[in-house]
Amino acid sequence: MKKVLLLGAGLVSKPLVRYLLKNGYSVTVASRTVSKAQALLDGHPNGRAKEWTVDDKPALKNLVQEADLAVSLLPAAHHVMVAEECIAQKKLMVTTSYVSPAMRALDRQAKAAGILILNEIGVDPGIDHMSAMKIIDRVKGDGGKIASFRSYCGGLPAPEANTNPWGYKFSWSPRGVLTAGKNSARYLKDGKQVDIPGPELFTDMHILEVPGLGKLEAYPNRDSMGYIELYGLRGAKTVFRGTLRNKGWCATLKKVVDSGLLDDKERDLKGMTYRKLTASIIPNAKPQTVKKDFAAKAGSSADSHPIQWLEWLGLFSDERLPLEKGSPLDVMVARMVEKMSYAPGERDMLVMHHEFIAEYPSPRRSERLTSTLLDFGIPNGDTSMARTVSLPAAMAARLILEGKIKGAGVQIPVSPAIYEPLLRELEEMENRIHFKETKVHLEVA
Repeated sequence: MKKVLLLGAGLVSKPLVRYLLKNGYSVTVASRTVSKAQALLDGHPNGRAKEWTVDDKPALKNLVQEADLAVSLLPAAHHVMVAEECIAQKKLMVTTSYVSPAMRALDRQAKAAGILILNEIGVDPGIDHMSAMKIIDRVKGDGGKIASFRSYCGGLPAPEANTNPWGYKFSWSPRGVLTAGKNSARYLKDGKQVDIPGPELFTDMHILEVPGLGKLEAYPNRDSMGYIELYGLRGAKTVFRGTLRNKGWCATLKKVVDSGLLDDKERDLKGMTYRKLTASIIPNAKPQTVKKDFAAKAGSSADSHPIQWLEWLGLFSDERLPLEKGSPLDVMVARMVEKMSYAPGERDMLVMHHEFIAEYPSPRRSERLTSTLLDFGIPNGDTSMARTVSLPAAMAARLILEGKIKGAGVQIPVSPAIYEPLLRELEEMENRIHFKETKVHLEVA
């Protein structure tokens, strides 16, 4: 029986554990909170729960030694440590996170060890790569080229679960959602590179009409320029990757970023209220007039939707803070989890949408292609976010251990040998994850 080590027992882990156990693998789940690991395994005879913290490197060495393949669902900063141990012991590895420069630097060592470290095999990144490359490779195979590529993704409440002013609920790391709002971004538009500094991220917003859903806000997601080489899009005039949210999100998050509410410097919060904390980060603000002062600093009226949303969150209230020590970011995370979590039975939704302009020389023609995924969580079961993040990783782990995905080094799923079997299995499983495609012929100038 092949042995898989899972590091981390967070919100998206359960479908992966269930899939691997169902397919006959022994699974060890190592987590700081062993009760979470035990809950994931649900008493399965082929499962083991281990208490482990990321600073315990000797224990990590032992855990990796006992496994054939390690799946890291830890925070991204810890993947390199795991990869280094896997390389040292010549063990296979899978992660769902973006490849960092430090991870990329391990490519030669991984190849020398003859092991595959497959990264970015979740949803975004992951399913986005695979579904985009499927169409890009098809167009090229038909003799065409991609002139324009836009790709969007967002995890949102299903329409019936969209019950708070923010139009958002947390199905993955709340800290990750908020800190991503401070990232800078780059993309290609009509042949020109556009650079967006982190503080201005939410000012670069446009409305996207998603088939079968309606209008959403879209804003840039990190650095799209690297995808020109990665996806083989040289010659394309537009290359853009974006994040999707419900209307009003960008204007509100811009005020949050500008205010300092995402400051991560720890401070003494003992005895403080939300009102006092908010006043403390606004120059010359007073607790008794904090709502008005915040609005003035933000250049908004007190009845504007960003100020109303912050008031709904409780940031101008006399309620005591839940922490005695921490940063404004810690407080925001804790409060948003409290107020913006899914209720029992509510569904989340994963939206992914690609748009391509494909050009063909013979016969000369141009086509607009779209590929759209609308996936919903299962009431009182797995969230869509958990399924779409962890099932590709679980399937990839199985295919690697079966020798059906081969190779060595630090890779991501952009080759047909990886994406074809994975997309096929996602499409064919119960509660399938599938895309709807459209094609429209365009007039050629």
